[in-house]
Amino acid sequence: MARVVQSLVASVFSVLISMSPVVAQQEAQAPATSTTPQKLTKEQKKKMGRALKELDAQYKQWLSEDVVYIISPSERTAFLQLSTSEEREQFIEQFWLRRSSNPDLPENDFKEEHYRRIAYANEHYASGIPGWRTDRGRTYIIWGPADEIDSHPTGGTYDRPMDEGGGSTTTYPWETWRYRYLEGLGNNIIIEFVDPSGSGEYHMTMDPSEKDALTHVPGAGLSLMESMGMASKADRFTRSDGTNLPTTMGGQPASMNEFTRLEQFAKIQQSPPVKFKDLEALVTSRIVRDQVHFAWRTDYLKVTNDTVLVPVTVQVPNSQLSFSSKDGVHSATLNVFGRVSTLTGRVVQTFEEAVSRDFPDSLFQQSVKLQSIYQKAVPLRPGLYRLDLVIKDVHSGNVGVVNSRLQVPRYEDEKLEASSLILADQIEHVPAKQIGAGQFVLGSSKVRPRLEGDFTTADKLGIYMQVYNLKPDDKTHKSSASFQYTVKKGDQQIMQFKETGDEMKQTGDQVTIERLLPLGTLTPGKYSLEVLATDSLSKQTISRKAEFSVKPPVAVPAKIAANTAPGR
Repeated sequence: MARVVQSLVASVFSVLISMSPVVAQQEAQAPATSTTPQKLTKEQKKKMGRALKELDAQYKQWLSEDVVYIISPSERTAFLQLSTSEEREQFIEQFWLRRSSNPDLPENDFKEEHYRRIAYANEHYASGIPGWRTDRGRTYIIWGPADEIDSHPTGGTYDRPMDEGGGSTTTYPWETWRYRYLEGLGNNIIIEFVDPSGSGEYHMTMDPSEKDALTHVPGAGLSLMESMGMASKADRFTRSDGTNLPTTMGGQPASMNEFTRLEQFAKIQQSPPVKFKDLEALVTSRIVRDQVHFAWRTDYLKVTNDTVLVPVTVQVPNSQLSFSSKDGVHSATLNVFGRVSTLTGRVVQTFEEAVSRDFPDSLFQQSVKLQSIYQKAVPLRPGLYRLDLVIKDVHSGNVGVVNSRLQVPRYEDEKLEASSLILADQIEHVPAKQIGAGQFVLGSSKVRPRLEGDFTTADKLGIYMQVYNLKPDDKTHKSSASFQYTVKKGDQQIMQFKETGDEMKQTGDQVTIERLLPLGTLTPGKYSLEVLATDSLSKQTISRKAEFSVKPPVAVPAKIAANTAPGR
């Protein structure tokens, strides 16, 4: 397993699995809200079994050991249908990226925590079999450490609570784990493990009486009613609820209902559900409800030769949001769901987020004229994809959906390349601890795009672009590049200026352009910006263009501007 840990390193965010066309089609035909996996035919099961046997040892171990508790049936089926090692490596990378909570960091927090839990389970719960294979190990790997553990490693005297019949008995070794909250299960989840063999292998039980070592000993360990002659110990073995509990006085609490216990027993062994199932269902079923209109944009920045970082930015006019007022504060909440899939229907990545906006009474009327902006950066391999975006206003229930083609470029070696040209209303360096993390953060800078390209004469035009594969000098090992900025209004050149890599103090094979251009000298109207990069050593050039407009200044309170973009 350690070998797999070292070989599976993901670089950025939260990706959904690469599903095969067959599985994707099956799931699209199923009800959108169903959580029941599609049943396979006998022939499909045989085919999956053959595929598992034919897997290389490292992939078989990954599937059957490393992620056996957290991989979904559809993910497992999709993985077994892959035919090449390259596809499997891509699947594994995306598997971890989908589950990462902070995609902008180089290390995958979910993956690291998952393998830490496996190591902990092997160290603390082994009992003749590896700890990860035990019930306690499985629970720990899926749900993490319990909030409270009541452990009785040697058993001993046990005073039953009244809902278990009361009275005193002797028990086998046992433990109860209490979680204050588990997503998909609820609050105050209690799980009991018993070791009736004394071997150290505790198993999960739905029957609280299973820890009672005197259950089958006549006249011993009697309950309160049994000791009073109001019930017989033999009554324990005629119950129809799956337990051997004594008869209780006054009935049992709802938590002891057999169906409640059975449901919890099944759910506790499943991975946590997706947060915004309703939004995912809208994408899956292709139900388009165009009630919320929003702007969106994708940019492309090289990470490695095979990975491109794609910031997806969404901007929603505040006037379309439904605000609720409480204690002088107006609040609105948006659920954002995004999904990237191949043209054949295989899902490769998803992201989801709840975005809240709060404004006091004094700023509310001004804030309605502005826009709220959100961004998620996702890593993708070069290629052609489909992008689905769903925005839901939580208060009104209104939904907006966008489905679009997404062409992720391939950045070639030995060729001068460049990222997207981003026009931003904010470019600023972030503290060291925030580098590569959070919304709008690209590397060491926070770059907030202005989606509409609308600026005022009081603004500064933020210019952000990365240039790749600059040729180094054989002697100095430094690159030599120049960058020309040209602003035009129609065909008329308004301004032009240049700078070099030396002046920017950037002489490596990659240069990042970060400039703030004052617009006070420009008259209102529509403009274009071209950034031309020239590599003096390789004699290559590359350019990027973008359109923007300039308007008279609009007063925007600083408290609002921090989280919104000015409206038109």
